[in-house]
Amino acid sequence: MVRRVYAFENPDRFVAGAVGQPGSRTFYLQAREGTRVITVTLEKVQVALLAERLTELLAEVRSQGAGVPEEPSADEVDRAPLEEPLVETFRVGTMAIVWDGDDESVVVEAREITEDEGEEEAPDAVEAAVEDADEDSDLVRVRLGPRQALAFAARALEVVAAGRPPCPFCGQPLNPEGHICTRRNGYMH
Repeated sequence: MVRRVYAFENPDRFVAGAVGQPGSRTFYLQAREGTRVITVTLEKVQVALLAERLTELLAEVRSQGAGVPEEPSADEVDRAPLEEPLVETFRVGTMAIVWDGDDESVVVEAREITEDEGEEEAPDAVEAAVEDADEDSDLVRVRLGPRQALAFAARALEVVAAGRPPCPFCGQPLNPEGHICTRRNGYMH
């Protein structure tokens, strides 16, 4: 199988979004540059980790003296719905982020999950460096400016937080009917 690389060097839009009811949502990353749109599916935890790691990376870069703002302005955060039709190109297995100091940008990569990745390997890792070890899996590579990356992270965290509230005891999502809480010795909460 030939590897496809979907590169977005100057995207008009890069967002995380979800479709469905809390508890049954499907999460997506979507990039658009001109008329070219790519949509990939991923897990909620991957969206959360990507947003957190982007925020941490940009804070570290800011502490090293780069001109990175602390947070995006309200008008920079894209809150528009995902572009339709939603056509999944692939399911994300691993992701990577890296700071490119030459042009002061962040490169985000989302790599297709491969058949070799078993269930024991959770697809929620965000690598600190971009690696091209798996030459067979498709790849989305998006280059973002610091403001775009912060705006992406802000929206992604909003999307994740819009789901079910966490249990105050165990932190697992609460269903409307409650759940069996391990911290309460198996009692419904």
